[in-house]
Amino acid sequence: MRRSVRHATTIGFMLGVALLCPLAPGGVAAQEVASGSVICGSLLDVRTGHLLKSMRVTFDQAGVITAVESQSQANGTQGVGVDLSVATCLPGLIDAHTHLNNDPGDQGYTGVGTSVPRAAITGAKNARLTLLAGFTTVRNMTSPGYSDIALRDGINAGEVIGPRMVASGPALSITGGHNDQNLFAPELHYTSEGVADGVDAVRAKVRENIKYGADVIKVMATGGVMSEGDSLTAVQYSPEELRVIVDTAHALGRKVGAHAHATAGIKTAILAGVDSVEHGSNIDEEGIRLLKEHGTYLVPTLYLGDWLPENYAALGLTKNMLEKAKTVIPQAREHLRRAFSEKVKVAFGTDAGVYPHGLNAREFAVMVKLGMTPLAAIQSATINGADLLGWADKVGALEPGHYADLIAVTGNPVDNVRILEGVKFVMKGGQVYRDDFHSSRTCN
Repeated sequence: MRRSVRHATTIGFMLGVALLCPLAPGGVAAQEVASGSVICGSLLDVRTGHLLKSMRVTFDQAGVITAVESQSQANGTQGVGVDLSVATCLPGLIDAHTHLNNDPGDQGYTGVGTSVPRAAITGAKNARLTLLAGFTTVRNMTSPGYSDIALRDGINAGEVIGPRMVASGPALSITGGHNDQNLFAPELHYTSEGVADGVDAVRAKVRENIKYGADVIKVMATGGVMSEGDSLTAVQYSPEELRVIVDTAHALGRKVGAHAHATAGIKTAILAGVDSVEHGSNIDEEGIRLLKEHGTYLVPTLYLGDWLPENYAALGLTKNMLEKAKTVIPQAREHLRRAFSEKVKVAFGTDAGVYPHGLNAREFAVMVKLGMTPLAAIQSATINGADLLGWADKVGALEPGHYADLIAVTGNPVDNVRILEGVKFVMKGGQVYRDDFHSSRTCN
């Protein structure tokens, strides 16, 4: 019998039956119902921060929310439901900067031996971990060989368990820059697939990525940490090249995210019209002003600054990579704290893949430590993330017309944002993939 995620449990029963996962070999398909509902002891309105008591979220067979109302207003025709009256419900979370096709350690010489087919398998593993951690939507920001496009398509076809994906394919990079492979000897004459130099070449590369399925364009506007030889302070594309990248992508209906650590590169990317600045480690006051003036999102990736120093020895980083990491981490904390205080637009992102997938929610506590309120941090992973992805009418809120992407926790995450590190219930599109309230079983 064909294994299919489409047969995941649409909902549990009111009395709390065990979670039915996708078909196991020789298994029986989970029940499909015409509609369903979730009873929430509390529901966090992520737009206002209000905690609404005794609520019901109702959705149709397509997994789209049809009503969000108090139990006292419910008309009794909501169909079979899940009772989460002991829990707090909120929208499925959004991570706007993942690398599902990568694992820690793939950045050094070990990663050179990882094939594209192997990266695709890694992606299937990490997609499941990410979904079960409560992240029902992600924006994947570069992968080898369009393996993230294949992963997205497999998830959409119901063949792989994972979050909704906005996928970039290979990121654009200059020759010898961040995302070129600089670990090979010169006589091999190797150039990575995302490399493009000059106005005509970058225009063609954007079009090529979109031809092969990219939902978003990622460009390496500056040097990076997990690459050999390039400098963190280097600006890697000229203003003219960046403008062509942005104009070409926007003309074809795609947004652009710019990897940028260096101060000058951040400003150049914003002025070129990118939709988001990824990392932003050395942003200064002028860069903050430009973010606000242009309405550009900042996607900080902060928890890796906690995880990396404890795991340097196991990652096989080159000396150059290690030195860059030790330099940029403290700088990023200082500069991003200032950006948060200036109330720039922030979308939640983690860089998961540099550290293990499934730990994504640990990012929240670092954001709060650097000055964000818990509600603002949650909004960055819900309504802000949805806006950045161009999916504000689909995800990021529990409202009629949105997908029935719902998670649940014990307690109020606005009081303690670390509660989100222990998500106990995950629903995507009306299908339950985790329910620790009624069973310890999750989809595997």
